Amino acid sequence: MSYADAAARGAKQSPEDVRAPRVEAIYRDESENPATLVDVDSPHVSSVDPDFLKQNVKTSTQAERLQREQEQQTIEGQNKARKARAKAKAEKSSLSANKDNPVFVGNAVLLGLAGAGLGYGAYQKHLSGKLSWELVGLWSGAVGAFSVADYFVSKWLIQNKYPKK
Repeated sequence: MSYADAAARGAKQSPEDVRAPRVEAIYRDESENPATLVDVDSPHVSSVDPDFLKQNVKTSTQAERLQREQEQQTIEGQNKARKARAKAKAEKSSLSANKDNPVFVGNAVLLGLAGAGLGYGAYQKHLSGKLSWELVGLWSGAVGAFSVADYFVSKWLIQNKYPKK
């Protein structure tokens, strides 16, 4: 009986319709005979050491991958060190070549004096109890504005009056 027929008959069903359909036959597949299963005690079965799961490297593919990664990290480390040495050498030669340039000397002196002056003034304000976040913010803004002005003035001086060596 189809669903449409049952719905057409109404809500009541006969006891034979309510029951599940009868199973015609039980399928039995005996192709896997227990005699064909492998005996684990036979010598052709290979086994692993009991501490196999505790080993760091379990397969040859994994060992090769780890070796390649280690070689790559070594090469990358050497490249980074080489670049860092070259950069440090370039900066050192740039600073040593321009140690007589008045723009570089002036900026170094100005930076030292400004840091010392701001530090001393902030310490004095702190001792007198007048150091506030508002005051720190105002002076930070002043330092930022002065730094921008110093950048452009120094850039102009280096390009026009005192070029780099």
